[in-house]
Amino acid sequence: MSDRPSSQREGEIDFTLTFTAQPDDIDELGHVNNAVWVRWIQDLATSHWNAIAPKAAIEQYIWVVTRHEIDYRGNVGVGAEVTGQTWISEPPKGARFWRNVSFTGPDGKIKVAAKTNWAIIDQAKGRAVRVPSELAELFLKN
Repeated sequence: MSDRPSSQREGEIDFTLTFTAQPDDIDELGHVNNAVWVRWIQDLATSHWNAIAPKAAIEQYIWVVTRHEIDYRGNVGVGAEVTGQTWISEPPKGARFWRNVSFTGPDGKIKVAAKTNWAIIDQAKGRAVRVPSELAELFLKN
């Protein structure tokens, strides 16, 4: 049995980042607030882009979220570390990519799983544009 999230296929490129729950991340129920998970999703996606994209592309384009689908499966308390993992399962459709995300706790169980839709914006034009094939390949190559 694999610890790979079920929506990820073998051979897909992924990116990981570790997050530690800080006191300000904790809500009145004693665990990481839902809004913090959204921030971590954005931080993970942005870090992935910055890690693989050429400098010129980073300067030309910006990604914006158009939709989040998030499943909260477990709680994480202050001081706990989670490993965020993100990957792209399918080619873009026009200006948009679906991005998969999972956060695994210290117990090895997925605490949050998400599918988020991102659109690419050409900063000079100020509008969404079709994802250039050379950028799509950065996310999809094996």
